[in-house]
Amino acid sequence: LHRMYQLLLILGVVLLPEGKFCSACYQCSSDDDDSCLTTECSSGSHCAAVRMTSYRGNEVDHMSSIRGCLPSTAQCLQGSFNYGYGRIVYNYRCCSTNLCNNQSAPEASLSPNGKKCFTCDAMGQNCDATLNCLGDEDRCISITVIHEGGMMLRQKGCASQEICETFFTPGSGGPGVEYECCQGDFCNSASSTSAGLLLSVVPLISLVLFS
Repeated sequence: LHRMYQLLLILGVVLLPEGKFCSACYQCSSDDDDSCLTTECSSGSHCAAVRMTSYRGNEVDHMSSIRGCLPSTAQCLQGSFNYGYGRIVYNYRCCSTNLCNNQSAPEASLSPNGKKCFTCDAMGQNCDATLNCLGDEDRCISITVIHEGGMMLRQKGCASQEICETFFTPGSGGPGVEYECCQGDFCNSASSTSAGLLLSVVPLISLVLFS
């Protein structure tokens, strides 16, 4: 769970306006405004506030709120990946004027949106349970990872469109990894053998994002 959590602090999909940059941003690693310092940014940076939250069931397992400079080569993303017994949500608030990141990124919605997908048990064996998608999760997702020796790990659940377009593009899973994002209730059928990227990526650390 934490491997996926750390990765999601790095990547995004919604580009900021070109040609507008910041020379100074607030920098802090909590929601406490008093702990924020002003920092100079490298050339071509934006200001950002990032909130990453992981859940086990309905309980918050880990939350990180960070503000700082974001390199112009990075991108802003908002979305979540929900696999029933766990969920990873992240919200970026990005801007392009000095010290514009004076507020923390907002917390994610936990409200059901009416969409339903299949999900698996924690062992990835039984994948016929119903999962009610939350917030902006408008896609069903199916993940299969085949390890050496033939052991297969499956995962299914809900994801937001931006998560799918960022992490689950065709061919990005690597050897032994298959995935699919689809639209429509229960489109990730219990017999599906499609899969994703998040389970196979080496974890990165959030400090890489902020220079």
